[in-house]
Amino acid sequence: MTNIRHACVAGTFYPADPAHLRAAIDACFARRAAVVEPAVAEPGTSSKQRTKALIVPHAGYSYSGPIAASAYARLAPQAADIRRVVLFGPAHRWPLHGLAICDAEAFETPLGRVPVARSALAPLLEQGLVQRLDAAFEGEHSLEVQLPFLQHMLGDFELVPLLVGTASPVEVARVLAPLWGGAETLILISSDLSHFLDDARARALDAQTAAAILNLQPQAIGPEQACGRYPMSGLLQLARERGLSVEQLDLRNSSQTAGLPDRVVGYGAYAFH
Repeated sequence: MTNIRHACVAGTFYPADPAHLRAAIDACFARRAAVVEPAVAEPGTSSKQRTKALIVPHAGYSYSGPIAASAYARLAPQAADIRRVVLFGPAHRWPLHGLAICDAEAFETPLGRVPVARSALAPLLEQGLVQRLDAAFEGEHSLEVQLPFLQHMLGDFELVPLLVGTASPVEVARVLAPLWGGAETLILISSDLSHFLDDARARALDAQTAAAILNLQPQAIGPEQACGRYPMSGLLQLARERGLSVEQLDLRNSSQTAGLPDRVVGYGAYAFH
């Protein structure tokens, strides 16, 4: 491999040292919400509790890591089955319209390299459903911060990384549908919730967003409610069409993990079965 996308927020959002990073991830799991774990299905059997998709926050681990861990813990019963992760994140640093892929053959974190499933991306590009735009990935954290958690839970897997700018739920769902796969594929939406409100207002707004997610209502999520509302809305539309159920695993903000209450960011973790 010659085209590697190296970590850009190691040492800021999470530790750059592999041993320290593993310890930080373990600490996040120790601080995760106390939720009921799903029953473990026998290998090769189906389960109504099989997790098909997750919504996970993407801030620094000291802030959103425990909430993210609540989602990733749900993968334990099926981790051996998951060989591909379709990861959608919002483009924070580039005025992107539509969806973008990059030329990377692998993404690298302090825990190693994750190969990109380029064969899954090529048809999307050929059909005009996505654009190739490496610049949108420069310095972008929304995808990267999920990777060490995935490496911790899954070991070896392929990544299908996509950044989403302004796009309708239909546009996102059109890209997501052919990537849906079966038990071998996990869909992951990277998104925080409200930004920079005081604690009381953040809790009220995040409760509205949570209700929209739980009721599979993408039209009820406004621009101030979630930085990843565009990829999130596409998942909600497809989840409704395919009859998935959704479960809230955690809902907190930064004042409840590592910050002050006067200017917080909201974090939610959701599993789709």
